[in-house]
Amino acid sequence: MTSITELFDLKYPVFQGAMAQFSKHQLAAAVSNAGGLGIIASGGMSAEELQTEIKACQKLTDRPFAVNLMLMAPNVPELVNIIIEEKVPIVTTGAGTPKKYMPQLKAAGIKVVPVVPSAKLAKKMEDLGVDAVVAEGSEAGGHIGELSTMVLVPQVVQAVNIPVIAAGGIANGKGMAAAFALGAQGIQMGTAFLLAEECPIPQNVKEFVANAGELDTVVTGRKGVAPVRSIKNKMIDQYLQWEKEDIPFAQLEELTLGSARKATSGDIENGSVMAGQISGLVHEIEPAKEMIEGIVAEANETIKQLKTIV
Repeated sequence: MTSITELFDLKYPVFQGAMAQFSKHQLAAAVSNAGGLGIIASGGMSAEELQTEIKACQKLTDRPFAVNLMLMAPNVPELVNIIIEEKVPIVTTGAGTPKKYMPQLKAAGIKVVPVVPSAKLAKKMEDLGVDAVVAEGSEAGGHIGELSTMVLVPQVVQAVNIPVIAAGGIANGKGMAAAFALGAQGIQMGTAFLLAEECPIPQNVKEFVANAGELDTVVTGRKGVAPVRSIKNKMIDQYLQWEKEDIPFAQLEELTLGSARKATSGDIENGSVMAGQISGLVHEIEPAKEMIEGIVAEANETIKQLKTIV
């Protein structure tokens, strides 16, 4: 039992990362039913699509789940209205500040958990009145900051008085134990859940992730404003080459247009399979329940063993 399990009414302090186009109701419900916090990623969805996903998730679980808001999306106000209408209890946010929406969300009794890449931003979020923060290191897949999880988490823990969830490079019980040692009250995993049986992506995409090694992810967009970590493929190689050649940003954007949707349809060469450096450690496709219970058991055993060192 941690402050995270009490605050969000969970059995285990495990959040499922919000992976655009991948984190839908099937996965979110499975994670929540297993005792963690399932999260629907609203990125790229219309208000109608999000409402359909929420209703589908509600049919599969009576446990708490969350919706993630990518705050750079133009239709965030409509998505917030749907979240409130459907009485979603928790919202996680990324790619911006939730300040504009805090009065609405808090008035509806919704808990707000931003994903942050720095202690400075974590403190700003605390001042806004958020309930917790996810401190996500650069090892993570998708949009990333500059600091590694090992460096970021303890600084965020020191900077704020609200619970901290560690993310980035965590996929087993030893990683979970390490996060707690750094002061976190919970963990968030994305890449590991790509291999959950309930994750609604094609089998060849899951195998692509399962077969990736520790050096098979790369960051694109460092010259822009939104660095992204993905598994290397034909499209990513082209993007990196064009970056070296200083190809105009508009052409780079055209190359990646719709790349996440391509990945969900099984195109592992031209799609963007966003995954973290921990992909070199995840190889087994299994139900979310078995994954979570195995990780928690290993974490407890690891912590027990560490207590005997001194």
